[in-house]
Amino acid sequence: MSYNAISLFSGAMGLDLGIEKAGFDIRVCVEMDKLAAKTIVENSNIPVINKDINDVTTDEILKTASLKKEEVFLVVGGPPCQAFSTAGARRGLEDFRGNVISNYLRVIKEIEPQFFILENVRGILSTEMSFVPEEYKEYENIVNLKGSVVYFLTKEFEKYGYSVSFSLFNSANYGVPQKRERVIMFGHKGKRIPLPSPTHSATGEETGHKWVTFGEAIEGLNEEDMSFSELSEKMKHYLGFLSGGQYWKHLPKDIVEEAMGNSYHLGGGKTGFYRRLSFNEPSPTLVTSPSMPATMLTHPENLRPLSTQEYARIQQFPDHWRFQGKMLNIYKQIGNAVPVGLGHVAGKTIMDFHLGNYDQDREMKNKIPYSRYKNCSDFEFLPLFEKEIEKQKSLTIEDNQLELVLELV
Repeated sequence: MSYNAISLFSGAMGLDLGIEKAGFDIRVCVEMDKLAAKTIVENSNIPVINKDINDVTTDEILKTASLKKEEVFLVVGGPPCQAFSTAGARRGLEDFRGNVISNYLRVIKEIEPQFFILENVRGILSTEMSFVPEEYKEYENIVNLKGSVVYFLTKEFEKYGYSVSFSLFNSANYGVPQKRERVIMFGHKGKRIPLPSPTHSATGEETGHKWVTFGEAIEGLNEEDMSFSELSEKMKHYLGFLSGGQYWKHLPKDIVEEAMGNSYHLGGGKTGFYRRLSFNEPSPTLVTSPSMPATMLTHPENLRPLSTQEYARIQQFPDHWRFQGKMLNIYKQIGNAVPVGLGHVAGKTIMDFHLGNYDQDREMKNKIPYSRYKNCSDFEFLPLFEKEIEKQKSLTIEDNQLELVLELV
């Protein structure tokens, strides 16, 4: 059997490399960023549609992939998490359909693959729909409720005949040397897919495998081969007072306010200021630039940010992968990617389910949670959201009754 897959919002192919490793054949990539598209072409023979998905029909996708729609086994992709904004309400259905998440829905509806994987940032779990056009008036009762985008997606996929499961996954719990948390939604034209159980933990006691550390990830890299953006002399000066695993709060008390400047008086933990990684821990979530003051990601010992080579190792790209563009573009491509290992977990979850190689009760046997946040899995999130809908209905009824009383008075 051919396990043909279509990749949407492919980026530098982090998710796709993991999907391929799980046994799928990526037949086409859709990616609008020119440099990311060049990266795909440079490293693979997969055809690329380098266009905005709004301008790409499913016929074009299938033709480029040399597939009929019934030959598509899996569609994967991580559409950028856009809010369905109030500005869009003025343009109605046209703007709604132009949203990238709506376009992901469109492709699934028209191609009808057996399975799909939708990846996104943690923020999608709280993203709200600020409006719905007339065509979707059945969702009027969830407008402005936090999490309404995920609820909307789930209900739309169910209309198309899919069972949906999802959660927020900490990549470190699955062997990735990074504490990157991402939402992964699994869809199947049939019964629900159980979520994959964590394979790694901080101590290893619960799972039998300890988290993979930054030190392990960069083993074998030579300092003289590193490519990185330079820090300012001020950043280097204060960074020199810190060792691996430390950040601004560990600076000497007599210089900390001077080092932080106006940021010293800001609220929040400000954990990204003067942050040095530890060799003995997974990396924090990679950002699109490691040298910005509020989101610094610097080497445990050397006076520099993480290199592009270290970035690629943390995201588990193979050393031969050649990213296209200038250094800032490369940081961005790698920083925006899905870790290859997390992509592999997602793909393997689908493949094992299809082949019947899985424990259907595994969700009840987890020794550790999927991530550090509560109520992020479909079996927790959806019932709570539906309770919120009922709560809002009650409040609306009470408001209407009050208005009636006031009118009578």
